[in-house]
Amino acid sequence: MLPRADALAETLLDLGVPHEDINELVRLGRRVTEDPELRQFLEASVGQLTHGLGEIRGGVDLPDLDWPSGALQRCFPIYVFVAALPHVRAHHRAIGVPDDISRRTLADLGRHVAVHRRRHGVPGLVARRWLTLHFGGELYQLGRLQFQRSRHGERTASALAEAGLDAAPGTPCLNLHIPDFLGPLSPDACDRSLAMAGEFFARHHPDEKYRAALCHSWLLDPQLADDLPAESNIVRFQQRFRVAREDSEPADTEPVQFVFGDPGLAVESLPRRTALERAVGDRLRAGGHWYIGHGWFPL
Repeated sequence: MLPRADALAETLLDLGVPHEDINELVRLGRRVTEDPELRQFLEASVGQLTHGLGEIRGGVDLPDLDWPSGALQRCFPIYVFVAALPHVRAHHRAIGVPDDISRRTLADLGRHVAVHRRRHGVPGLVARRWLTLHFGGELYQLGRLQFQRSRHGERTASALAEAGLDAAPGTPCLNLHIPDFLGPLSPDACDRSLAMAGEFFARHHPDEKYRAALCHSWLLDPQLADDLPAESNIVRFQQRFRVAREDSEPADTEPVQFVFGDPGLAVESLPRRTALERAVGDRLRAGGHWYIGHGWFPL
């Protein structure tokens, strides 16, 4: 169940939700707690999220709320995560996750609420399935980077086997993610995160032997190295990785979404204030494309 109004506000703040959204979320939360149908749906959703908590599931598809209120539809997943929070924190404590890592990991909820407001001007949640990784015990924020407990797929395992690495399909690996709004992607910051990850997973998931770290991101598109200075943080980040495979399907909205905040922006109007903005927009305006890169390095 949801906490009472004042405790709900404090919990939302602890989860990094922007202050400007707190009052409306508390008001909508009262509707959830006062409506028997919504309470039942909330309990079922929390049960689906927390069933198998700590297992590698690749995230959970939360059920859609069939409700006429647009605001409630936008915000309902937030209440699912809030109601699941005691279960998640108990799991973290049970396996010894430090409180600061637990708090910073789960505060990614607030970052995605901020992204929703930035894009749409109202409270809501971007990428609710993505956040089930955080609240499902699969992903942790460790310094500048996020690390997701995962398993090798057929294509990646094949690429790693060709490189001489013992990484069969289904064996554990770490997927590396680069969240926005957390400062420069500097080599020192990445080194600290990787050092933290080595210690963290050896201590809290000792039965999972990770042979490699993987990253699937537009930031690994090799074209960025053609358009950015060689000393840029992104280019130096790319240099950590070996190529696992190449995509032939364009993913042009990915850099537009993460660099400019909205995947639906018109290419012609994209700003050119920074080297990265110029690189992303100029290539698209010239008729080029961007692609998801797939990289790995041994652990």
